[in-house]
Amino acid sequence: MGRIKILPTIVVDQIAAGEVVERPASVVKELVENALDAGATAVTVELEDGGRAMIRVSDDGAGMDREDAVLAVDRHATSKIRTAPDLVGVATYGFRGEALASIAAVSTFELETAAADRGTRISVKGGRLDRVDDVARTRGTTATVRRLFANTPARRKFLRARRSETRAAVEALTVLALARLDVSFRLTSDGRTLLDAPRESSVAERIAALFGRNLAEQLIPVEYNTGYVSVRGLVQRPSDARPSGRKAHLFVNGRPFRDHFLVRAAEAGYRATIPAGMRPSLFLAIGVPGDRVDVNVHPAKLEVRFRDKRLVERAVEEAVRESLAPIAAAAAVAEPAPGFPVREAPAEQGSVAWEAPGAQPAQEVLFAAGQEQETAPSALLQIFNTYIVFETPEGMVVVDQHSAHERILYEQAMAELYGGEGGGQRLLLPVTLDLTPEELEAVEAHADLLSRVGYEVAPFGGRSVVLHAVPNPHPRFDAQRCFEELATDLARGRLGGIANRLERFAAMYGCRAAIMSGRGLSPAEMRELVRRLFACDLPPHDVHGRPALVTLSRTELERRFGRS
Repeated sequence: MGRIKILPTIVVDQIAAGEVVERPASVVKELVENALDAGATAVTVELEDGGRAMIRVSDDGAGMDREDAVLAVDRHATSKIRTAPDLVGVATYGFRGEALASIAAVSTFELETAAADRGTRISVKGGRLDRVDDVARTRGTTATVRRLFANTPARRKFLRARRSETRAAVEALTVLALARLDVSFRLTSDGRTLLDAPRESSVAERIAALFGRNLAEQLIPVEYNTGYVSVRGLVQRPSDARPSGRKAHLFVNGRPFRDHFLVRAAEAGYRATIPAGMRPSLFLAIGVPGDRVDVNVHPAKLEVRFRDKRLVERAVEEAVRESLAPIAAAAAVAEPAPGFPVREAPAEQGSVAWEAPGAQPAQEVLFAAGQEQETAPSALLQIFNTYIVFETPEGMVVVDQHSAHERILYEQAMAELYGGEGGGQRLLLPVTLDLTPEELEAVEAHADLLSRVGYEVAPFGGRSVVLHAVPNPHPRFDAQRCFEELATDLARGRLGGIANRLERFAAMYGCRAAIMSGRGLSPAEMRELVRRLFACDLPPHDVHGRPALVTLSRTELERRFGRS
């Protein structure tokens, strides 16, 4: 009897603070979100000892009068919602009314604010209101947090080193700075300025201010709509992706959030354009109606729940995929050539910018004679029997003939694998081949895929197989060598970083069937290769993550020759 008790208010407040306030960075996030909800156009954050000694957030927002300021430090006191239905589609960063009370419960807290000429200063110690005074100050609010977790020593012991806590606070402010381009942000730590982001008109400029100009210049735009979902933002060119150090930031209706599955969906959009293990940076803003997303699912508002998560994941994947098709996504020697005529990403299947009316479809033989197109480059040059060079209105393009053909055959093979039989050429004299046990097992396991790209294979006793039909992607194709290399690749699990089985097989086939570097091509063959490349969905990239072409702008050429 009598073992269950109602907890004292101070204990309840400290428990609530444990959900909202994990470290100094949590305090920075909550206070800056309050400043943004108050209409601030400039926010300044000051830290001492990584935020353990002091955190001060100042803004020029609406401020509060005396009555509201006193209520603001009570739990569940907020100006942002009134009834439960207000939670649907809530547009403000905060709405629970817990932040100030939770922060004040585990620190020495001071709030100084003014809505007009007259201001108010409120002092709270250990969760209890200590003093309320008048103060002269300009419109806006300054919240100061000292001795964080001083009254909860167990929590304070779990704080990390000053440098780690400072870095976490900078990251928390960086995320909000990406969400609000119309606000200037500044953070200082022990008197040193660590972040200074003035108001910007574009996401690229804000990224340059936060992460450096180099990363900003590696990004390409994303703009996609499907149903009620829109996806906007910037993603990194495949050629610039690295295995570590990437930046991945997601926003929904202007609110930053974390979602590992959406990041993976964005990475899926890069399939067959980057090697396994590469992690491209991405900055994506998702727009959905307010009633299609629930933002009230995490104590710190770090996660959201979509009503139709699969639809959003598909939209993100397709948005990234579509953004990689234009020439701007190609690797650049300096800057891309924006005037290059390329296939528009939303074009209907079979309609390409480089294809004249009545042109042969991309599934036909690559090097057929007499297919010169008026829209193709007027002059092409092969160098080192490996690269094709031609002029564009804005500069020059260098195409890797093997990588380009690899991309063409990969997309052709994918169409055949998904659409049915690709059709092979019957051999007058079937070819018998001896395989290793591993290769034989791999060929038997992939017999249906081999058949779809044109190989008709039958067992011939023991470890031998016989080829009755083979594909014919170009006149110089060595079908036997390609089959042997495919069998070896399949047995060894090559290109295992490509998760989809059909994509992995198509990538192997494209690599082995493509024309090799070091082979001379006629002008007609070069022209047809270039035409077919720009009829692909993703012409700038081969299937290994290497560039199929690079661009050099006229501006950069003139700069290097001293003409600019």
